[in-house]
Amino acid sequence: MADIRLEGVTKAYGSHRVHSDLNLAVNQGECFTLLGPSGCGKTVMLRLIAGFEAPDAGRVAIGGTVVYDAGGGVNIPPDRRGLGVVFQDYAVWPHMTVFQNVAYPLKIAGWNPEELKRRTLETIALVNMKGLENRLPSELSGGQQQRVALARALAARPSLMLLDEPLSNLDANLREEMRFEIKEIQGKLGVTVLYVTHDQEVALVISDRMAVMDGRGRIRQIGSPAEIYENPADAFVFGFMGVANFLPTRSDGGKLLAGGGAQPIPWPGPEGKAEAWTAAFRPSDIVISRPKPLPGAGCLSGVIRRASFLGAMMDYLIDVDGAKIRAVLETHEAMSRGLIFKEGESCAVTFLNLHWFDSGALKETAI
Repeated sequence: MADIRLEGVTKAYGSHRVHSDLNLAVNQGECFTLLGPSGCGKTVMLRLIAGFEAPDAGRVAIGGTVVYDAGGGVNIPPDRRGLGVVFQDYAVWPHMTVFQNVAYPLKIAGWNPEELKRRTLETIALVNMKGLENRLPSELSGGQQQRVALARALAARPSLMLLDEPLSNLDANLREEMRFEIKEIQGKLGVTVLYVTHDQEVALVISDRMAVMDGRGRIRQIGSPAEIYENPADAFVFGFMGVANFLPTRSDGGKLLAGGGAQPIPWPGPEGKAEAWTAAFRPSDIVISRPKPLPGAGCLSGVIRRASFLGAMMDYLIDVDGAKIRAVLETHEAMSRGLIFKEGESCAVTFLNLHWFDSGALKETAI
């Protein structure tokens, strides 16, 4: 197993600076995910750690060994950094069988034939490909090809695994299946995993800890999936971690009013000083009901602008004084409680959980 340390890492391509004075610590034996939008520099960071590219400044250490130091002239090549890499596009050799693909790094390393065969078959079984050793990649599904790529990277039992969007080319069912398998394998071998993705669900499932990056390559928050989801550091993190609603408010006569209307917020407001506040919440945080007889009775009044039947769920777009928010409700519950709304109908909404953000800061951190 190995840890990873990045200290003051900077990388630019011409005038475009991807990372600037970046610091990151990944602990030994954990599954750590870099999560962020496309183009934010996740893959660049992985390539700098792997040694496929060199930082312009800073240090990179793996397992206590400095593998790159811009000031000290250290640059250990990728094949001596003790890592395995799995790419998005599988990169399996089409003319080789499953066995030959997985055995290739061991063959290059000079393993004796008996040990090579034992380790190769053991690793093929580890990724649930036993019995398919003699098949060519053209005879495999996309998910099976990705398992071959994973097995090939694991064959030499590296101390560190770097996974670059390995599931993005798979369909939804295979992605779900593979993310659980990757986590299970990581647990069995105790290998340190650095996983790069823009998929929030994958990150939440497999991560021990994760770093959320913004479009400028900055790390906005590091923590466990639960910490980041429940206690986002800022509005960017909240918005990137799933479908988000933002309800602007304004202060008027000592009251906090919702949207552009006159409805007062009937819940405790934020603490702190700001010219304006925005309430943030998930669609699942909204409790929807039929209109209340008295306005302001612990709820806000709204109008259904869109009603979408999604099978197990009903998805509503609600207009609250000019602000559009989304709410979801289990279909069977909606039917049993008479909450199947039509477009144009009035409703009442309340919230299970609210996060408050400075409206001025919200504009600066827009996704």
